[in-house]
Amino acid sequence: MIDYDKVLSDKIKSIKPSGIRKFFDIAGTMKDVISLGVGEPDFNTPWAIRKAAIQVLERKHIIYGPNKGLASLRNTISSHIEKKHGVRYDPDKEIIVTVGGSEAIDLTVRGLIDPGDEVLVVEPCFVCYAPLVELAGGVAVPVPTRIENNFKLTLDDFRDKVTERTKLLILPFPNNPTGAVMTKHDLEPIAEFLRDTNIMVLSDEIYSELTYGRKHFSIIELEGMRERTVYVNGFSKAYAMTGWRLGYVSAPAPIISQISKIHQYGIMCSPFISQNAAVEALTSCDAEVEKMVDEYNVRRRYLVGEFNRLGLTCFNPEGAFYVFPCIRSTGLSSEEFCERLLFEERVATVPGSAFGDSGEGYIRISYAYSLKHLMEAIRRIEKFLTKLEAEKHEG
Repeated sequence: MIDYDKVLSDKIKSIKPSGIRKFFDIAGTMKDVISLGVGEPDFNTPWAIRKAAIQVLERKHIIYGPNKGLASLRNTISSHIEKKHGVRYDPDKEIIVTVGGSEAIDLTVRGLIDPGDEVLVVEPCFVCYAPLVELAGGVAVPVPTRIENNFKLTLDDFRDKVTERTKLLILPFPNNPTGAVMTKHDLEPIAEFLRDTNIMVLSDEIYSELTYGRKHFSIIELEGMRERTVYVNGFSKAYAMTGWRLGYVSAPAPIISQISKIHQYGIMCSPFISQNAAVEALTSCDAEVEKMVDEYNVRRRYLVGEFNRLGLTCFNPEGAFYVFPCIRSTGLSSEEFCERLLFEERVATVPGSAFGDSGEGYIRISYAYSLKHLMEAIRRIEKFLTKLEAEKHEG
């Protein structure tokens, strides 16, 4: 009988499963669960986007597309970035369309990292960064951010972690899970430091359209940073297109020419229908995005107010669609809190520890769900907290 433990890669066996999916999968086996764990918009994909896809289905033979993506979409992406940030990328040489933002991150890491190279991973952060670095043979170096600094990255946070092996800084803002954003003022000292190094930046800006009270500022807008930044974005979050699986990378031509080879052999091309629909998203759906942001903002204000009322100090997020309340006052670890909340009150959340060690003591709640669901979740969480308080007194 075959010994699968000997067959499987030691590297892949060492990678932990996603902490987000763990609780989501458990919740899927239970009844009457309010699941606030997955960052997936509850809005329908705007009709103009769906209509464009239908027209492609009706009128065109669905084929493989160019490796780098349809020219029409790459041209539209180039115009979109220039409009938003005043920075132009050559659509033929400096843009590649990917299967979601996740592939865009993977391509970047594999294209830049050799075994032993170090990557500064700003935490708390999306769960894929460190595992992808490890799979590429690199060393993920965590860079914790603190609530005292509104979970922003400061130069003091990472300067001492830079070594001769440092190759890449992953900059995930607006941030998942904290909702923190970086302003021009915040980014300037970081850019000034990096300009004197050979360190590249992977700027994951998938939530760039989802900000509250301020316009998103990208590090590519600062002098000298376009040439040392790989800009990653996509359509899943802002346009409610998670299932369409479409993202993109914009970067200097020497980088795109190399990571395109990984894309060619591993994926070949992104979905033809999704790419045609994405052109419509970028050209005619700004108003739809604004409506979604307005609704997210209502939910954001509600949750921040409620968690603070309940005694779980909650940072006020300025981007994305997550709140990150602190649960240390309960005496439970993040994992214990989320597990008990799920089994006792049927509310699925994600432990902050899933987003790095610096996330311990927090939980992540997505407000990409209806206000009705959020209000019921708060009712159940309040009941759970009352029970925990009673247990303290009994003990």
